[in-house]
Amino acid sequence: MTQLTEAQDTATDLSGDPVRWRILAVLLMAIFMSLMSVSVVNVALASIQDALGASLSDIQWVLSGYALTFGVVLVSAGRAGDLMGRGGIFILGTVLFTLASVAAGLAPDAQWLNAARFVQGVGSGFMNPQAVGMIQQYFRGSERGRAFGFFGTTVGVSVAIGPVIGGLLIQLGGLEIGWRLTFLINVPVGLLIIVLALRWFPRPLIHKPKLQEHKGLSSLDPVGALLLGLGVLAVLYPFVEADPSGLIWSLLPAGLLLFYLWARWERWYTQRGYSPMVDLKIFATSSYRNGSIIMTLYFLGMTSVWVLIPLYVQQGLGFSAFEAGMVGIPSALLSAYSANWAGKRVNRYGRKVVIGGLLFAIFGLLASVGVVFLHEYLDLSIWWLLLSLAFFGLGQGSVVSPNQALTLAEVPLAYAGSSGAIMQTGQRIGTSVGIAVITAIVFAVRPYSSWSVAVSVGLLTVTLVILLALAMAIKDLRDRRVV
Repeated sequence: MTQLTEAQDTATDLSGDPVRWRILAVLLMAIFMSLMSVSVVNVALASIQDALGASLSDIQWVLSGYALTFGVVLVSAGRAGDLMGRGGIFILGTVLFTLASVAAGLAPDAQWLNAARFVQGVGSGFMNPQAVGMIQQYFRGSERGRAFGFFGTTVGVSVAIGPVIGGLLIQLGGLEIGWRLTFLINVPVGLLIIVLALRWFPRPLIHKPKLQEHKGLSSLDPVGALLLGLGVLAVLYPFVEADPSGLIWSLLPAGLLLFYLWARWERWYTQRGYSPMVDLKIFATSSYRNGSIIMTLYFLGMTSVWVLIPLYVQQGLGFSAFEAGMVGIPSALLSAYSANWAGKRVNRYGRKVVIGGLLFAIFGLLASVGVVFLHEYLDLSIWWLLLSLAFFGLGQGSVVSPNQALTLAEVPLAYAGSSGAIMQTGQRIGTSVGIAVITAIVFAVRPYSSWSVAVSVGLLTVTLVILLALAMAIKDLRDRRVV
């Protein structure tokens, strides 16, 4: 597998240098901004629809357009960062995200807003793999686990605070201005990130002088990037389209064919002596292969929970959007805490941390089903969901960050960005497919039952998916013992 040259290693080795913690702070600010932007928008959709006279399809694409472009550019951006300098690609992504936030906040109509969201997705897709790659690059051993723990804490806090900030901004600005503030709030944060990145990132990483090996465009593997990007687009599109037709569903097998052609191309490209977009030998590493499957399965189920619960409490129980956001706050805060706790201990306990987190998540899901049924039939307060979902949050923090650290532990630094991006692409596909399929199951059950029954069926379906992730985690633990 292609390795970094000695000169590149020397230029990028910051182990032991305090500057790496300042770099981590910049990375976490960007992750916080991009994730908070998603959760803020979730509570602003109704205001956007009223203010712009947007259709349901327009509103769907406010969320889906971001997810689509984010998933399509992830791996290409990760590989570009590996070759050309992660710092420079990260700053470019931040600039795109910030400019798109300005455009979204000033949008005169739904079409303009959705175009801005597409660009926001591209910016986020540029930023995220660089953050994962730079954590791999700058941190070693137990410090890497701590860094990923801080990463997970940032994810939990941003998810928790997003709906609250969104509700406050909409209340402050009113229906016309409030939703615009949910986008414009990114602008000062984005500008601060750009300034600090330019100040603290090492110069060779912002302006890397040349590509590895075969100089020029061939090092970026443009054909591989195109095949994989089109494959991700074809697979995701039917699941993010509000009302997919039979013709649109035909994109799914076309996407699988494109994935196959991409894999064949990468093998051929490697055999010809070129530096591929992704060296497929990384999938022979069981920790990477198993960890990527765990992450995809977990996101296939986990993200649906935060669609089902707001749907249930708003449409089924008549809660406001702000109250719906409050239901998830203890879960998100405990997720942030457990991510930090698990990050400090993942080096000692390894995959057992992930297994424990999955068991907590399963318990939280089953307890939530119990709360929903007891509310329906014994009039138990629905606010007991705060406790049951808190267990789910503890599990969530103990799964995502530790699994990320374990999955990438044996990946060569030369492919840290693209390998992390492959894993994140699995998350994006899992998220889109899971939300589409599980919400479809809930809405299929709903005409024949109460909201309580329908959402319980959805949560039990999520539980089955998480059980599959648990089985894979146990397999990985056994594989490590054999080795």
